[in-house]
Amino acid sequence: MSSDTPTFDELMADCTQSAVHLEMRDVYGIEQEKEEFAAWKKGFRHDPADRDSWWRPWLDLIAETVGRGVVVRRARIISEPVSDYIRFEHSDTFTNVAAGEQVRWLPRRRASDLALPGNDFWLFDGRLVSWNHFTGDGGSGGHELSDDPATAKLCATAFEAVWQRAIPHDEYEIR
Repeated sequence: MSSDTPTFDELMADCTQSAVHLEMRDVYGIEQEKEEFAAWKKGFRHDPADRDSWWRPWLDLIAETVGRGVVVRRARIISEPVSDYIRFEHSDTFTNVAAGEQVRWLPRRRASDLALPGNDFWLFDGRLVSWNHFTGDGGSGGHELSDDPATAKLCATAFEAVWQRAIPHDEYEIR
């Protein structure tokens, strides 16, 4: 990434209306989550009542963004039965919700007839796409920005189609 490419925090700071995130993988191997996932697999669970133990900078960013009136939504397309990683994500999603993010889950079998982009993405204000590229094992493969109107429209349409079918976090039961 060149030095004039905005950081994710800068993209969120510039956002005025909406930030939507579509996730379509069943496993992510992102470095900062590896330790948390390993601890979760050994039985660790965050206590929702002990906010100080699980609040982190990411949640500050979301809370600040939502506090400015930006609607932040995340939709996850998942296979069922779910992977251990999705169980881990589901068990910690209460933290995203506490920060003001809206989260929904869509079983993959219910997404078969939807036209979806080939990669996960963030869409800011319906106009700027940040593609998330991943390696085969789920590690970060980098990011790519696009302000192409046709690409933004494709992502907006796909996200809204998923969102309409998806199940709100507090209603989705892991299978």
